[in-house]
Amino acid sequence: MSARERIERSEGRRLFGLDPEGYDAARPRYPTALFDAMRAAGVFARGRSTLEIGAGSGLATKPLLELGADPLTVIEPDRRFHDMLGRLVKASDAQCTIDSRAFEDFVSTERFDLVVVATAFHWLEPVSALRKIATLLVPGGRVALLWNVLQVIGMRDAFHEATQSLLANQTTSASGEPGAVPYALDRAALEADLARAGAFNVPEYHEIRWTHVLDTRGVGQLYEGFSHIQRLGEDERKALLERLMDIADREFGGRVERNVTSVLYLASAAFS
Repeated sequence: MSARERIERSEGRRLFGLDPEGYDAARPRYPTALFDAMRAAGVFARGRSTLEIGAGSGLATKPLLELGADPLTVIEPDRRFHDMLGRLVKASDAQCTIDSRAFEDFVSTERFDLVVVATAFHWLEPVSALRKIATLLVPGGRVALLWNVLQVIGMRDAFHEATQSLLANQTTSASGEPGAVPYALDRAALEADLARAGAFNVPEYHEIRWTHVLDTRGVGQLYEGFSHIQRLGEDERKALLERLMDIADREFGGRVERNVTSVLYLASAAFS
């Protein structure tokens, strides 16, 4: 397997549901401050419709529902997550629909006040996706692109350094090449894609740096949820996860700290 091989976007978006509960347990939550910024922009109000693309286990869906996204349409093509999403829907009074189509196949006569994509936008071709999003928005509607990135540029990450050699030959995802600035943190590149789409104003940008703490089991759950590891055969995947957890246990005493940069790009439609 070549270290330069990249997972195709159409495949990658379906490579996270091997263990939905484990994925949900180990993934970092989005900081409240990002949703506070969205709320300050006035995007949440009953009767204002929201579309979420690539919901996964509902890490962003839950706070969206709690903040008043009603009605809410959720796109998640991996049906292995649908039970978890369904439980969120049942626990809410909001009108919520779960759609299993890929975003490229999604068609709606409804127009939305807000479109949210949380750590999933890099699995879409950015410019064409933004142009389609613009057609789904009401005039002046907004798109919110959120990410949790397990990296703080310029800051050492001891566990990443200790395990880098184990992951050196894995495929790369659309989030960015190893050693390069991740797409989500390349503000100039992302804002250039928004400009190229020709449908959005300059976005608000919000960034939070923090630390995500994991125990040994959590390390296994977190890494098993990565697309390039889910892609491996069962025996190879299990062996790799065991080695990662062994390092977490022996070298870090069962307490691993991963640096996280959480970002929000919030842009209003220039026209619809």
